[in-house]
Amino acid sequence: MGGESTGLTYGAIGPRCVHLCVDMQLLFAEETPWHTPWLRRVLPSVIAIVERHAPETIFTRFIPAEQPGNGFGTWRRYYERWAPMTLQQLGSGMVELLPELASFVPPATLLDKRVYSPWLHPTLDESLRKRGIDTLVVSGGETEVCVLSTVMGAIDRGFRVIVATDALCSSSDETHDAMLKIYAMRYGQQVEAVTTEVILDAWR
Repeated sequence: MGGESTGLTYGAIGPRCVHLCVDMQLLFAEETPWHTPWLRRVLPSVIAIVERHAPETIFTRFIPAEQPGNGFGTWRRYYERWAPMTLQQLGSGMVELLPELASFVPPATLLDKRVYSPWLHPTLDESLRKRGIDTLVVSGGETEVCVLSTVMGAIDRGFRVIVATDALCSSSDETHDAMLKIYAMRYGQQVEAVTTEVILDAWR
């Protein structure tokens, strides 16, 4: 099946695909300093992918520093600025997935990270290679922060990357829109940015 019939530039999504769902957590959904206003608006699209492909879904969770002053270099300064978002002040329960997504674990799996990129986790790349994965569908938030870091790391490792445009969220409409434009204009050979409906039609 070619790209024209699937809506995807490089055709149907094969069986060697994983859904990386980035940081759909309470600390971004609730009224915190990191609140992402339309996270819940994209939740139905994220759920639609997970419902169909729960065993192929990996949920990442961003785990903040324990307390202000932790972290190396600019991360130390970061958590001095965002002291209310450290675990000491926020509470560890806020790192959990939204309940609507947590119910899919298992068979979906969790991957915790302390930085934007999941690729610094020692097992992610190795585990995907062992499974023969060659394609990643990416959803979650934020579009131009942790999602961007996830996408760029996947590109560097040679994975086919498919971004679910209506399953992404950000706290900034302007930079979200700009990021999607950059994917289309600068990464056309490596990133396919399409809707959840297109993804589900092509991934059976």
